[in-house]
Amino acid sequence: MATDVEAWNSKPQEDGVFPMGMEEEFPDEEELNEGEVNGNWTPQEKALHEARLKAKAKRRLRRTSSRDSTRESLSESGGENITDPTSPKGKINLNDRKSRMGKGRGLPKKGGAGGKGVWGAAGMVYELEEPDARDPNYDESSQGDTVYETVVPELEEEEFEKMVNPIVQEYFEHGDTKEVEALLKELNLGSKKYKVSSVAVSLSLEGKASHREMTSRLLSDLVGNVLTHGELAHAFDNMLKELGDLILDTPEAAQMLGQFIARAIADHALPLDFLDRYKGRVDCDHVRAALDRAAVLLSIKHGIMRLDNVWGVGGGQRPVRHLIKEMNLLLKEYLVSGDVSEAERCLRDLEVPHFHHELVYEAVVMVLESSGDTAIQMMVKLLQVFWKTGLITLDQMNRGFQRVYDELPDINLDVPHAHTILEKFVDLCFQEAVITKQLRDTCPSRGRKRFVSEGDGGRVKE
Repeated sequence: MATDVEAWNSKPQEDGVFPMGMEEEFPDEEELNEGEVNGNWTPQEKALHEARLKAKAKRRLRRTSSRDSTRESLSESGGENITDPTSPKGKINLNDRKSRMGKGRGLPKKGGAGGKGVWGAAGMVYELEEPDARDPNYDESSQGDTVYETVVPELEEEEFEKMVNPIVQEYFEHGDTKEVEALLKELNLGSKKYKVSSVAVSLSLEGKASHREMTSRLLSDLVGNVLTHGELAHAFDNMLKELGDLILDTPEAAQMLGQFIARAIADHALPLDFLDRYKGRVDCDHVRAALDRAAVLLSIKHGIMRLDNVWGVGGGQRPVRHLIKEMNLLLKEYLVSGDVSEAERCLRDLEVPHFHHELVYEAVVMVLESSGDTAIQMMVKLLQVFWKTGLITLDQMNRGFQRVYDELPDINLDVPHAHTILEKFVDLCFQEAVITKQLRDTCPSRGRKRFVSEGDGGRVKE
């Protein structure tokens, strides 16, 4: 036995290969196990036994590496594949096209009719399929006219007021409801569309009567184009719920909101039964006051027709006689009180900047008809304030004085000293930088008369 071990150690062998006949000379495993149990093995015998086990494991790995042996082992062992990670044949080749899972029926691709450049078997008829835009061969130009649509995302709560408030504020300047309608259609308001009415009414409550009149007209024009009757009713419902907050900023909000409701019903923007929905269901005193105001306005005989002027007539819609009367009253109150700020506020409330030349004309005529220097000094101060604040422009100032220059001969019939007073007033206005030098130079002056000596026959020479 010792001789065999020396021969094995001295002779070179391949990995996992034993010399010829060496395998038969080894004792059986049962004998080796019995010997191991008895403790009769020598160290050399143990080394030979371990080498024999390793060689047997490698031979088993070679047999299971083929495809057929792999399938048999998978079917017998239930899909378990025992591989030795130290063996080069146990490593997975990523470029190998063979199935690594051992699955599949092994059928050819395309039913056996495959091949390069072949779609299927001969005579096969394919159904018409819709072109796929993700197909590399997809040709967009051959698919007909391409329609592009711009998708506008719905406005968020924070963006809504930032976009709608400037539109309403600009509407108060130009008064064109069609432009507001076009701008709102460009926005994707979504479920917040009804809030447009709330924003317009809230801004008009803080403004003037003319703004509220324009808001009522805007709501009437938007219904049917941008808003529905239900959306407008929903907006007024919310405003009635938030009336307590509106009163904090505008104490008269309850009465004004009632007038808005009455005007909307008269314009057929709100349903006629809007007020009936709240009968016996109102607990808030402010809401009850607003609904009572609307009911009273609608119950007046011919009230629906009169509601067209529920906010009064403002701005350029007022008659010229009415504007002249208001300006005369404004100037008379100023001469009595001397309050420049009140006169400025009254002039702004008239909302007729294109008609301010009438104020200049009336102020100069009132100076010519007055007696004393007090009226002259006060009028110069008033025109100076209006000029510096920009309330009266250069064109309006020139037109007002020029009208007085043209009508001076007729004024002189009632006021004999009109020329002298006008020259004094014009010089003082020029000194205070109210009028230009050119306007002062065009002021008409009456030729002075002088009496000559008795030798001239008492004639008056010009």
